[in-house]
Amino acid sequence: MNHFKSISAALACSVAAIGTMVHAQDAELVVFDWAGYEDPEFYTAYTETHGEGPTFAFFGDEEEAFQKLRSGFKADLAHPCSQSVPKWIEAGLIAPLDTSRIDRWDDIDPNFREIEAFKKDGEYYFVPIDWGNTATTYNTELLSEEDVASLQAFADPKHAGRISIGDNVDDAYALGFLATGVKDWTTATDEQFKAASDFLRKVHPNVRTYWSDGATLAQLMQSGEVYLSWAWNETFSTMSYEGFPIAMKRDTAEGSSSWVCGYTKMAEGPGSEDKVYDFINAWLEPKTAEYIVNAWGYGHSNAEALSGMSAEDLAAVGLETSDSLRDGTLWQAPVPSELREKMIAEFELIKAGF
Repeated sequence: MNHFKSISAALACSVAAIGTMVHAQDAELVVFDWAGYEDPEFYTAYTETHGEGPTFAFFGDEEEAFQKLRSGFKADLAHPCSQSVPKWIEAGLIAPLDTSRIDRWDDIDPNFREIEAFKKDGEYYFVPIDWGNTATTYNTELLSEEDVASLQAFADPKHAGRISIGDNVDDAYALGFLATGVKDWTTATDEQFKAASDFLRKVHPNVRTYWSDGATLAQLMQSGEVYLSWAWNETFSTMSYEGFPIAMKRDTAEGSSSWVCGYTKMAEGPGSEDKVYDFINAWLEPKTAEYIVNAWGYGHSNAEALSGMSAEDLAAVGLETSDSLRDGTLWQAPVPSELREKMIAEFELIKAGF
């Protein structure tokens, strides 16, 4: 395309201005994503068609991504999770999707696809892609299952300096709300929000570091610096595959959390719209679903593809389900904007020691 070089130049300038790491290949498609999702096995059909993968820029959490996009950073696709989508729609950052160009749209689990918060004026703005859990994850040589039977373990002073939770407001407050008896945060009262915040303040002195990605957390746990974490499936799946003594306990007394993330088409994307849909379609391929389950331990939104996987395979990576697990789950559904803004502001204070 004629604007190939101008996109490259604009991307370089934008990246220099905001300090975002970039994995650069095809400049006609810029994907703003979580670190790790540049793994080429996620979009093999795209690479087979175009000869190379897209250019990736990375963010550490969705509020950071939101602020960078509002400040003028340009991308064609971004990878938010469910809680952020309504805010991004209202801010005009993302554009409606042409679902007729998404080959496997009908194969997407309707429990994810048809959430009203992902729509506006009858149009869809979000392609659910990956889902998983955030749960108690621990070193089985240093802690017993009894030690982590309750989420209160995260606030126990005896674990000072040996704990890590994500530098992610949604996962952090999922822990806070669960630990204080709330499993539906969409209706949380001011008192319940305060109780969740107070719990996170009790946890803070025990935190060695707030992890920003799965690879960082794995290093902390492999070294033994951290033996208890509030982590995604990826940590348990990859570390157990590598032979480390680790377990993921989703059935604590208070439960665990679950989430879904996916791709959004940016409203002012400078690149190729055809490539936007080629990338989405590559992600929805059954071989991608099989790869993310077996290699990363995450679920995939292609319900048709997942239905062909055995219960044993899903259980091996922590994706098994049951009535009791579902009853004990805080689903990270979009919360009212006022509550979310309070969560963001309060979490920053907590991390700063206030």
